[in-house]
Amino acid sequence: MFQKLISYIEEIKERNHSSGAALVIMKNNKVILEHYSGYHSNTKNSRRIDETSQFNVASARKSYLGLVVAYALYEGKINSLDDLAVQYFRDIDQELLGKTTIRHLVTHSHGLHQQEDGTIFREFEPGTNWAYRGINIIMMTQLVNRLYGKSFPKFLEDRVFKSMGFNETAWQTEQNEKLVQVVDDPGETASYKIGLTKNGMESNLHSSAREFAQWGNLHLNNGMQIVPKQVIELATQVQNPSYKNKDLPQNGLFWFVQGTPAKQSELGERVPKGSYQILGVTGPTLLVIPEYNVVVAKMYNKHYNYGGSNYLHYLREFSNLVADAF
Repeated sequence: MFQKLISYIEEIKERNHSSGAALVIMKNNKVILEHYSGYHSNTKNSRRIDETSQFNVASARKSYLGLVVAYALYEGKINSLDDLAVQYFRDIDQELLGKTTIRHLVTHSHGLHQQEDGTIFREFEPGTNWAYRGINIIMMTQLVNRLYGKSFPKFLEDRVFKSMGFNETAWQTEQNEKLVQVVDDPGETASYKIGLTKNGMESNLHSSAREFAQWGNLHLNNGMQIVPKQVIELATQVQNPSYKNKDLPQNGLFWFVQGTPAKQSELGERVPKGSYQILGVTGPTLLVIPEYNVVVAKMYNKHYNYGGSNYLHYLREFSNLVADAF
């Protein structure tokens, strides 16, 4: 019943020059499909992709940060999503921050951007538009690390990962044979995307497809008595301000959430309301569909998603195909 989905995964892998792919589907808390293909790199004699292969999940790491932000709200470290950012970020121009709130920062509606030299500037007034930038991730990572007196990856390890039995999900600083390399240019040799630190500030989170799926299943099951239900709800329900432009995507705490289908959302129009998804620039996608009790984890290892400026079409197409399969 999933052959069409598998064929699509393989087709996009070839079109995008990814050297490897993985697909894990869970339904009713059980793995019902595992598909692995290709190799860890685009060089000869590379290791084959298997269930232990750990992919760089790139921006999908925001869902891990989002859970810790939700914890900070639940535990009163942050009083409210509507707290002004100036209360927490004294080192940033207070006039520039203006009426920016925590809600704006976690839903990509903050309007801030950063130049290469580090200068922060404003693109639009907070809450009036949507833009996917990096400055809010830096700010929120620094904030939760400060509020908890430890890095948010260490927080997750202590409070979530150990209880989940995770040993294939980590911010990596050293190469090892289980890490899948990333193809930047099909004409060049793929490379490891590791970092200098494990503090969550770098894009060096790696996970196997099966633990990526389990991460989604943790959310689907309201925390599985490991994470408080209210924390999961904060992270995965629509939290963005109301936009005049109804084509803009809706977000929870960094997750893309299906409310009323929106043209600029990465979730297709056939995906049920209440579903949520996160993706990364190297190709990982984690889709949770509560209505069907389904979690889908898809992995690639190619920098930039297939489709160029039309990449959103293929992201929506994938989620629609998943919805059609159930």
